[in-house]
Amino acid sequence: MHTTISPFTLAYLKERQPVGLTKSGWQGTSAEFGGIRVVYPAGRDTPDAIVTEARGGLIPTAVFETRGPHAEIVSMPTLNRSTLRVGDGLVRMSRNRWAPTHRGRALRMTYLGDVYVLRAVNRRAYELSRRPDSEDPGSVVTVRQSGLGNGRRMTVRAAGRVLPADVALAVLFTGVDRSVLTRRGAVRAGFSRIFNFWAESQA
Repeated sequence: MHTTISPFTLAYLKERQPVGLTKSGWQGTSAEFGGIRVVYPAGRDTPDAIVTEARGGLIPTAVFETRGPHAEIVSMPTLNRSTLRVGDGLVRMSRNRWAPTHRGRALRMTYLGDVYVLRAVNRRAYELSRRPDSEDPGSVVTVRQSGLGNGRRMTVRAAGRVLPADVALAVLFTGVDRSVLTRRGAVRAGFSRIFNFWAESQA
């Protein structure tokens, strides 16, 4: 366990696989938690499913999976019809998709008794907080994207008593479509899905 961690950066990665598939993601090194790598789509190519995986030497492996017909037309998992695991544990998730504010639209999660909230700061940044209790002050991890194209980076900063699971969850969402956490993003995502379904039906 750590009380504080140094800021670290994840650089964008893109890998072409032998079968012609392309994997994207982020990788970098934390002074306290070692090498960290986020990849999507991860695992085997499965119809109606897309997966993002975050792993590292000193953090638990976190896996975010989206299932459904829309999984075949998106480049990364979405918050709709999804499941999340950290190590062997299932993370419960809930959100109010009709809320008008970023805070109201936040994704709420429960893992091993800890309560987390993921909220959008803006289109390029988000914040993961773990609720404090009588024995733990909790933590806040902020992730912010900068740069363009292949030079994109994610800068991770944290405050509070940061646990390995906090870091695993925070970096995992660099490989998840978080657009629905804002009202404008939800509208854009809706139009995009409609267009993609239409294009797929015409193919």
